[in-house]
Amino acid sequence: MTNTTGKTNSIALTEGPSRAAARAMLRGVGFSKEDLHKPIIGIANTWTEIGPCNFHLRDVAEAVKQGIREAGGTPMEFNTITISDGITMGTEGMKASLISREVIADSVELVTRGNSFDGLVCIAGCDKNMPGTIMALARLNIPGLMLYGGSIAPGHMHVGADGKTPEPGTSTTIDITIQQVFEAIGSHAAGKITDAQLEEAEATACPGPGACGGQFTANTMAMAGEFLGISPIQLTGVPAMSAEKSAASRAAGKLIMDLVRAGTNPSQIITRESLEDAIAAVCASGGSTNAVLHLIAIANELDIPLSVDDFDRISERTPFICDLQPGGKFVAKDYQDAGGSRVLAKRLLDKGLLHGNAPTVTGKTLRDEASAAQETPGQQVIRDWSNPLKQTGGLVILKGNLAPEGCVVKVAGHERVFHTGTARIFDSEDACFHAVEAGKINPDDVLVIRYEGPRGGPGMREMLAVTAAIKGIPELSKTVALLTDGRFSGATHGLMAGHVSPEAQLGGPIAAVHEGDTITFDIPARTLTLNVPAAEIAARLKSTTPPAPRYKRGVFAKYTNSVSSASKGAITT
Repeated sequence: MTNTTGKTNSIALTEGPSRAAARAMLRGVGFSKEDLHKPIIGIANTWTEIGPCNFHLRDVAEAVKQGIREAGGTPMEFNTITISDGITMGTEGMKASLISREVIADSVELVTRGNSFDGLVCIAGCDKNMPGTIMALARLNIPGLMLYGGSIAPGHMHVGADGKTPEPGTSTTIDITIQQVFEAIGSHAAGKITDAQLEEAEATACPGPGACGGQFTANTMAMAGEFLGISPIQLTGVPAMSAEKSAASRAAGKLIMDLVRAGTNPSQIITRESLEDAIAAVCASGGSTNAVLHLIAIANELDIPLSVDDFDRISERTPFICDLQPGGKFVAKDYQDAGGSRVLAKRLLDKGLLHGNAPTVTGKTLRDEASAAQETPGQQVIRDWSNPLKQTGGLVILKGNLAPEGCVVKVAGHERVFHTGTARIFDSEDACFHAVEAGKINPDDVLVIRYEGPRGGPGMREMLAVTAAIKGIPELSKTVALLTDGRFSGATHGLMAGHVSPEAQLGGPIAAVHEGDTITFDIPARTLTLNVPAAEIAARLKSTTPPAPRYKRGVFAKYTNSVSSASKGAITT
């Protein structure tokens, strides 16, 4: 007997005498006759054993599948790919990260369309997983949700009173994340810590599975998913190794069946208003500037107009209130323990900074969810409006002769609002990193790293190695500025750093900067200026020839030939 309650797309795959061969093959891998007559729910899993962010996602998937079965559906799990930003950082492999976002979206689309799923749960763990799977959900527009695998717990490192390796019996214990390891690399290169201290940081920073604990891209986009409504608020923020993770994942499995039966599609959830709500959350939390890239790409999937200017407008009116790393004190686990996204949503709604009216995958509006907020007494992670970290949001958009399409700057974690310095030119991340390691950077310099954009890289790799190395050298971290057509994003570590569009490979003005020019960042005026006459910039660009594409075939070449500007979300067409 056919159960058609919520079973729509998969009827074409599993119902009727003509589908006996398909059913036979599915029964061959363990599905029963009864299973195949229920709604079929795809489980897109980004599991991998290459890195902690996704290592535990098989367990998450099992709990989700249990919830689906209990709610009357049949889960069918499949894998898509993932690239660990943290592991590949500082190598050629990091170019694959942003490209993987497109491959993830495309592969989830292919498997879902090919198998006519009635609903879809995407389980994501690392930076490009969240936007890639949300893009697929928006593109497919069938009932679905994105579930975050959760953040890692902080490690614990023993240090002496002077911050150095302690004598026996004299140590204190501090929390440590991968951020401190990258900073330790810079300190080690500068001779400020020993081999033993670097080893201590390396050995303790990642105590188990989960995504990087600071408000880097993974946690930023997981939070954005909650405010978009496409991720179940509070459930998705449960840390990776929390005792509550299995129950939260099982509950998400039950939610997808509610969405399937109600016929609620992502286009009803992800709206212009919910995108603005996600932007407000990013600004209030000091989130990664990668959110600009990814939210524009998600909006594009649903033909919703969204530009870099929207981010600046919302950031300007939204105080920065979450004291999270990399610029602050706390990590994602602390945010969840403080009350999580329901508390932040309530803060923003109380100040009139959210719409909160669109439906979410929980069946409630964001406004309804905020009304259920349970704030932990005395928590210091999500500040109240009387004590913001800054009166405006954690990111700004600059325009000017160096950034006609915009320059995204993360202002969370530092107080500088104006900087003029001497340009130091590097045509790759590697060249800049070696200069930092070799002590060739001076205070007040502006480090310009170009030909690392979406096409020039290709892949717009993120440069945590460079920013962390500078952060490890105090005399530089408070004085230098950085500029790239690649990405610094959540990795700015409280430095003044921006990424510009258009990129050098496409003849953007960043290609016209010469060693010794001066560049001015003016945050209050929202300008980024190369202090060179316009005629001279034009002449330089006319005589500049970009390097030949680094890849002639394969996925990198396909990406180079089809990717848009970063200001358009670096989407492929």
